[in-house]
Amino acid sequence: MLRPYAAYLRVYEPLEAFGDPTDPQLLAAVRSSRLTRSSAGDRERALWFASQMSAPPKLLPGSERAKKFSDVLVLSPDDVPAGRGVQVGPGPLVCPLELRARSAAALVTFLSEAHPVVRTHVLQASGFDMETARARATSVLREVRQTALHVLSATWSIPLPWFTMVDPTHRKLVLGEGQHDPKREVSWRVAMADARKRVAEARELAESVIGDDGPTRVLIDTDRWLANFHPNSAVELDYGGLVQLIPDEELAADTTAEKVHAVLAALHDGDVEKLAELFAGLQDYWGELAARERFN
Repeated sequence: MLRPYAAYLRVYEPLEAFGDPTDPQLLAAVRSSRLTRSSAGDRERALWFASQMSAPPKLLPGSERAKKFSDVLVLSPDDVPAGRGVQVGPGPLVCPLELRARSAAALVTFLSEAHPVVRTHVLQASGFDMETARARATSVLREVRQTALHVLSATWSIPLPWFTMVDPTHRKLVLGEGQHDPKREVSWRVAMADARKRVAEARELAESVIGDDGPTRVLIDTDRWLANFHPNSAVELDYGGLVQLIPDEELAADTTAEKVHAVLAALHDGDVEKLAELFAGLQDYWGELAARERFN
């Protein structure tokens, strides 16, 4: 089955970040977890479909009585490149999927930003009015104890400022046996301290050159989001299901991370011609993928 056409930015925290003593539910979830970064999207989709196929359909996936920690991704600090003197862990590092809360956050955004015609159609199909839907989503978000969710996602494309936090040379590339192989992967892992340093530097440069709109706003929001987590965490940028849309030769030759870092260098040097060249290349590559959303 095809994976969702979504990319992810995930934070994996040490167990100590979730409280002392460690919640028994979390320990059990870590011990029993079989989720991988490629199967996480399938799990999320399954839970969402189950909620919509119930009678009557549920507004949000999961149950109000669901365990606080059920679906988690687990990572070893040994799998995270880190700069000199930078600590990651101790392990295991844990990333809760938090699907119900993430769905609630997405619903709040949808209710605020969707076209009125689309919003009305969705609400009528679900059997909820605007006030009830907003109140239900807000109530779920209030139950979240931490100040930020561990996963950000983007459909059909990736916010280019996310690439500022990674080292381009640390890309993990697995082509697998065709575009729909579940093992197919493009991802980066980076120590939280390294990620925050790079994002802060990129943010400062962008603010001084182009102001606080556009890409700078993404950097500002990303910087604030990262600040919510344990300093010894790990960050993962994952192409997710987008790898299904890109042929082998293009995926292997993808230099998005290198080009984004080259953009920062061109901004620093004031090289307008180089900036135009880099942006044109990035727009061609990612614009073609993003355009597919209109046909789906």
